[in-house]
Amino acid sequence: MPVTDTIADFITRIRNAGQARHKHVTAPASKMKHAIAEILRDQGFVGDVFLMEENGQKFIKVGLKYYEGKPVIQDIQRVSKSGRRIYSPVEKLPRVSNGLGIAIISTSKGLMTDKQARAYNVGGEIICTVR
Repeated sequence: MPVTDTIADFITRIRNAGQARHKHVTAPASKMKHAIAEILRDQGFVGDVFLMEENGQKFIKVGLKYYEGKPVIQDIQRVSKSGRRIYSPVEKLPRVSNGLGIAIISTSKGLMTDKQARAYNVGGEIICTVR
């Protein structure tokens, strides 16, 4: 069955793999998914991120991290969906868990966290929140 929202599918794969205590998760690759995975790696939510190719199909492999047996990613939620896009100016960007979590924002300067978007003084589409 074809997936209409590939970003939501990728986020769901990460959430489900963490709850099932898998060491890594694999999903079909795209530039957007790779950028999301790199942000999660830079912020310390996941381990290594690899791009792989099998039979001409590209995949992204994300290593999951755990602390004291619990997943580092407690909750990851898709905010802007294909049926309802959520945009926010820089003044109204969300603060996730009082600054302990992050929101991933798609801006005119690329994908970045809410903190980086505030530093660059740009708003954009809120892709997901992670805590």
